[in-house]
Amino acid sequence: MENTFDVIVIGSGPGGYVAAIRAAQLGYKTAIVEKYTVLGGTCTNVGCIPSKALLDSSEHFHEAATKFKTHGIEIDNLKINFNQLMKRKDEVVKQNTSGLSFLMKKNKIQVFEGTASFLSNTEIKISSSGKEERVKSKYFVIATGSKPSSIKGVDIDKQRIISSTEALALKEKPESIAIIGGGVIGVEMASIFSRIGVKVTIVEYADSLIPTMDKELGKELKKVLTKNGIEILLNHKVQSAENLGNSTLITYKDEKDTLKEIRADYCLVAVGRKPYTEGLGLENTRVKLDERGFIQTNAQLQTAEENIYAIGDVVPGPMLAHKAEEEGAFVAEVIAGQKPQIHYNLIPGVVYTWPEVASVGLTEEQLKKEGRAYRVGKFPFIASGRARAAMESDGFAKVISEPKYGEILGVHIIGPRAADLIAQAVIGTHYETTDEDMFRIPYAHPTYSEALKEAYLIASGQGAINL
Repeated sequence: MENTFDVIVIGSGPGGYVAAIRAAQLGYKTAIVEKYTVLGGTCTNVGCIPSKALLDSSEHFHEAATKFKTHGIEIDNLKINFNQLMKRKDEVVKQNTSGLSFLMKKNKIQVFEGTASFLSNTEIKISSSGKEERVKSKYFVIATGSKPSSIKGVDIDKQRIISSTEALALKEKPESIAIIGGGVIGVEMASIFSRIGVKVTIVEYADSLIPTMDKELGKELKKVLTKNGIEILLNHKVQSAENLGNSTLITYKDEKDTLKEIRADYCLVAVGRKPYTEGLGLENTRVKLDERGFIQTNAQLQTAEENIYAIGDVVPGPMLAHKAEEEGAFVAEVIAGQKPQIHYNLIPGVVYTWPEVASVGLTEEQLKKEGRAYRVGKFPFIASGRARAAMESDGFAKVISEPKYGEILGVHIIGPRAADLIAQAVIGTHYETTDEDMFRIPYAHPTYSEALKEAYLIASGQGAINL
């Protein structure tokens, strides 16, 4: 086995495997280093994929329990098989990791299993099971991702005080879970467990769920999750979490600064993630970290070492799998001398609760802060024929446009299939279309997408047709 390559990618998550595949496609002799026995990183193994598998399974159960009878479907003795729920999730993960292994072979990418550490800007050491191997490369791409973070007074012990990683691999259905954090991970985990009969409490420091997104989305999501039995405590500050052996005790201060307690079987910490750079040997290179631990790069995602690049969760920006994928392909093309572009303002944010939440572009809060004029078009799904037929009355489509020319500034959706609908808005925003352009194109009827058509129409100042 030759130990010299053109490109070595460290980390095999969405950013890493895309970077490796694109580099190989461009004719580079490529290798990828992964410390675990399977490829795919956090997203494939303990994040995006398993959580979506459980979200779908739990939603099917919830639908059967709450809507099937109305549809004329009657089921006796409906119950959850928690072991099968988890088994199916594991099978989905295996299918995806097997697919990645196939892609590595197909693209003739050498896979090294072990932990990579830089010896210099041209050589790394790969350690695995007490063995070490030295490998050289002309270029390196750091794609080591992130790991769960916590807050003062809360230590994740992976037993009772857990992160989403452990939550996605529980051996039995708990009776109760307290979730610290009402961001994307927190509300998705809350949805999974609440739907299958677990008592869920979310404790969020901010005054809104999913606080980085448009405030109206968080407000509507709170209404829906509360209706589904989830207790949501906003403006509450967690002080500590204690493992009591068979349960946990969480102490927090409410809006009035009064100290209170929650007892739950598990405490799930979902307060964000932090870049994973430990053990990379960056001290043996000129690669620098910023004050938050992210790797510093230029606009080309190039570090202080001209031949070392960094992508995904280890660089600043939203920690999204599809953002990492864009950066992976981008870096490979930069190395090849091409001039690709990434439009970070066009990277959509998605929350896979039900209804789903999706957003692209600027929020109302951002526009107000910048003092910019704008128009809003908002259309509720309860007025959509397709949504009513599917008993999907929650949520809305919201379009924000520039008043003079009608350029789309932001689109924010909470409703059925929002994660898919947002792609249309991304295209429209990319090509700088106007609200009128977007409502004048034909939409199939009846579809969920018609809610967007009506929102564009309202934003243009012409008023809805079907409301």
